[in-house]
Amino acid sequence: MTETFRPETAEQVLEAVRWAAAESVPLDVVAGGSKRDYGRPAAAERRLDVANISGIVLYEPQELVLTARAGTPLGEVEAALADARQRLAFEPPDLGPLLDGDTTGANVRGTLGGMLASGLAGPRRISAGAPRDHLLGFHAVSGRGEVFKSGGRVVKNVTGFDLSKLITGSFGTLAVMTEVSLKALPAAEDAASVLVLHADDPGAVKAMTAALHSAYDVSAAAHLPAGVAARSAVGEVAGAGGSVTAVR
Repeated sequence: MTETFRPETAEQVLEAVRWAAAESVPLDVVAGGSKRDYGRPAAAERRLDVANISGIVLYEPQELVLTARAGTPLGEVEAALADARQRLAFEPPDLGPLLDGDTTGANVRGTLGGMLASGLAGPRRISAGAPRDHLLGFHAVSGRGEVFKSGGRVVKNVTGFDLSKLITGSFGTLAVMTEVSLKALPAAEDAASVLVLHADDPGAVKAMTAALHSAYDVSAAAHLPAGVAARSAVGEVAGAGGSVTAVR
């Protein structure tokens, strides 16, 4: 049975990591656990669960900056941004239906730190970039048991090394994040998706390529083969009776 540490403060995270470093014990860093089936399982008998390191520390809509602890549920962050008609522009993906078969939203999309540690973005990445492009700064504990920080709460903070690019996508192998600052952007006033029905694979690629090279603000494109489209929760897609190519 895996022994789990559940710190409630950044200081307790530091103590746990220092103990593990001194004893040469590897730690499996988790929070919401929504991506545990993604990639290779960690070979560790001890788990560091940072889900209790949670809560929004600072949100300044006029400055487009949000700071929160790493274990904060992503749904909580997105709700706060939505109240100010803002969003995380890279559109964090909901992997619940893919990994857990959860189509109800009960998985609550993981945590803020887990989203950054995995470095995954949604369809809007083609126009807005990846999580690494929106992480302004963070506080963390290194594998040596040292507290450090990188960046800050302003876009033009260029002091020191740009470790935000390094930590994003590291899956907790380089450090344990305890607090992060992200850049937010205004949400679009409106959006619509155009559906192209029954296109074969070459035709779908041609349609999506034309759309992405057009003058329109295309933020996502996807081709769903007939079997995948039939399982969609969107009525127009599931009832198409064939493949569906969508352009947003």
